[in-house]
Amino acid sequence: MIGGCQCGRIRYAIAGEPVETTVCHCRMCQKAVGGPFITLVQLRPGQLTWTRGTPDEFRSSTIATRLFCRDCGTPLAYVDDDTGALEITSGSLDDPTRAVPTRATGTESMLHWIGGVPSLPSRTTGQNYANRNKRPVVSFQHPDQDTPPDWTPGKPAQGMVG
Repeated sequence: MIGGCQCGRIRYAIAGEPVETTVCHCRMCQKAVGGPFITLVQLRPGQLTWTRGTPDEFRSSTIATRLFCRDCGTPLAYVDDDTGALEITSGSLDDPTRAVPTRATGTESMLHWIGGVPSLPSRTTGQNYANRNKRPVVSFQHPDQDTPPDWTPGKPAQGMVG
């Protein structure tokens, strides 16, 4: 498994299969990602290699440190200060479909409307922007694949919208 931040400054590789994937609803995780929950992929020691750049750190509590990209702000990992256990954010994986959650934590802070999300009316990104009377949407974020070392943010990524 490989992944990285939105701008491409930070890239990583995971050797082997993760321990598990969890969804955490606690308030600290909500704040860390600016969303209703976080999905974290727990790794064994030595499974992760930073292949481009190194993340910055924010000590978010007395028990944990968060890793993120200082340039684009992408949350990348949660590190347990006592055990050193590292969990990668599933959204930073190039193929997040491989990180299927098997457990939920921090459920005391789960927002009451989470269970209703699957029944909301929905549309694809393409449908959402199909009738825009503005310039086309072109993504400048790093593509979901490794790129040459000289790749820089700001040029359109192939096949990306939003």
